[in-house]
Amino acid sequence: MAALDGLRGFAVAAVLLFHAGHLSGGFLGVDLFFVLSGFLITGLLLGEGGGRGRIALAAFWSRRARRLLPALVCVAVVTVVGTWAWGSADQLRFALDDLPWVGAQAVNWHYITEQIGYWNASDTRVFAHLWSIGVEWQFYLAWPLVVAVAARGRRGERIVAALAGAGALVSLVLTVELGAAVDTTRAYEGTDTRAAALLLGALVATAPVRNLARRVPRRAADLVCLALACGLAVAWAMTEGEKAPLLFQGGLFLHSVTAAVLIVLMAQVPGTRAARIAGSRLPRGLGQLSYSLYLWHWPVYLLLLPRLSTLGDRGATAVAIGVSVVAAAVTRRYVEDPVRFRAGWARGRRGLLAMTAVAVAGAVLWAAVPEPVSGAGTVDVDQLR
Repeated sequence: MAALDGLRGFAVAAVLLFHAGHLSGGFLGVDLFFVLSGFLITGLLLGEGGGRGRIALAAFWSRRARRLLPALVCVAVVTVVGTWAWGSADQLRFALDDLPWVGAQAVNWHYITEQIGYWNASDTRVFAHLWSIGVEWQFYLAWPLVVAVAARGRRGERIVAALAGAGALVSLVLTVELGAAVDTTRAYEGTDTRAAALLLGALVATAPVRNLARRVPRRAADLVCLALACGLAVAWAMTEGEKAPLLFQGGLFLHSVTAAVLIVLMAQVPGTRAARIAGSRLPRGLGQLSYSLYLWHWPVYLLLLPRLSTLGDRGATAVAIGVSVVAAAVTRRYVEDPVRFRAGWARGRRGLLAMTAVAVAGAVLWAAVPEPVSGAGTVDVDQLR
């Protein structure tokens, strides 16, 4: 859907500006990604269950793997090589330390266990942004099992809606409790605490909510969408990271509720002006690149921005974003789409061999790159926060 692609575009733009130090609450774009993912994945699962009478979980996970893993493997391998060539000793050492956890789709729990604070240690971690990919992957493993069991029968979607709503509330309670700690990394990166956004997206994908949204007149939907979009924009502009006093006391949850209502109205009420704006060429184009763009931007920032200081903050940011966009477009064209849509070399045994070869190459690279001596130097990237 063009409008939802456009929302992805706004979300990734907010994250890019946040990490470059130009949008204090842009990190909330990740929550919009989460809500979109919960909405789209649950819609696919329910549609398959309703049409075929059952959900083919193995096929679902295979599609998710084809969608997510090729670009991730590509970016991880290139990032390690780039960090070895241009990064600091600390960046390379931490990259090698984090890489197995990236491969296991559990880097968020690695950072939580090692007490690596998201808000104050990410300038040395080229894979710091991949905590959110881990959260999504873990959700993709667990939630389809729930839907496959709960969605059976005539009242299946009501049961799924009830479970999603209850799960989101439990996640909110955990966020409030864990968010009171001095270090909020556990609340910010935990799969259980961030599940609220994903489950709220899942909730609005169910028939009871979709049917309710369809009853909203188009003019009223436009006004509501305008108000919700303005609310998101204000939150992105005004929220001051972990220092926001209400962020972990319901602020993240309210942001996700706002995003969920906006998404379901855009998806279910045809012809709204908000959907046309979101689905216009620029945001939709960014949205179609959003996954690879998100993967590339942080390593590019860490390795490139310190070398562009003569251009000033805005000039350096423009160049870094441009490089990230080009890298994302190349990855989508030559890695994501061929595997996702099964081009000749990506089909069957050849595709499996190609991905296995890349994964083995990554493992060999991880083992072959010598770990640098601790304290050999760091790159000052304070401007990124």
